Amino acid sequence: MEVFNELSPKPTTAWASFSKEEFRQALDKCNNSSVPGPNKLTWRHLKIILNQDSCLSHIVNIADACINLGHWPNHFKCSSMVIIPKPNKLAYDSPKSFHLIILLNTIGKLIEKAIAEHLQFHVVKNNFIHPSQLGGLKFKSTIDAGIMLTHIIRSGWIKNKTTSTLAFDIT
Repeated sequence: MEVFNELSPKPTTAWASFSKEEFRQALDKCNNSSVPGPNKLTWRHLKIILNQDSCLSHIVNIADACINLGHWPNHFKCSSMVIIPKPNKLAYDSPKSFHLIILLNTIGKLIEKAIAEHLQFHVVKNNFIHPSQLGGLKFKSTIDAGIMLTHIIRSGWIKNKTTSTLAFDIT
């Protein structure tokens, strides 16, 4: 996030540094049995390595530097693709007959997870998200969506309006 001042053309950074705890929380959610990316590190290996504070400090410093410099290193952009045939297909002459799985750099994925958590916290904290936005946010559920819908319907009833709802699933 950059804040621009009218008096100076240089952007000033308004980013709070990452904490080790943010990375530990992001790492705890990762599945130990996942397939490694191009850097050949699994989440299980990364959890063992980053259990040491000195190693975790280096990752936190790399993440802070990426944000402050506004640069995402090419090493984190590298990926490999695995092509797996879908079962029970009559013919495998169409691309739709295969699953494509993209494997990303594990350390890059960890930093992206920490950035996503950090951004969501600050966006919600500073009320940058409309209250009716429920999708993709932590601590928002279908119960919250139901409560919001009920509130809208009942507000309409108070004003003697008829309310209808259209729901559909986009896949």
